[in-house]
Amino acid sequence: MKSIYIVDHFVGFPTSEYGGVWNVIAENDEECFDLITASDDDDNVEDYGRLRENIMKSLKFSLANEEKSRVVDSFLT
Repeated sequence: MKSIYIVDHFVGFPTSEYGGVWNVIAENDEECFDLITASDDDDNVEDYGRLRENIMKSLKFSLANEEKSRVVDSFLT
């Protein structure tokens, strides 16, 4: 069963000064991590350790329907 994750993720300057929130549909924490880092283009590798922690602490909501795994939206400040 897939869940929607709401994840805080730091994104460094010049893309962002503070970070943002990622909404991701994934089957598990590892898939969520892979989807975010694929969208991030490895620009913030130094923050991936914190990203794993943020995924584990993120809000997760189970989905009733099977959805395609993907980054639904990201909001970067």
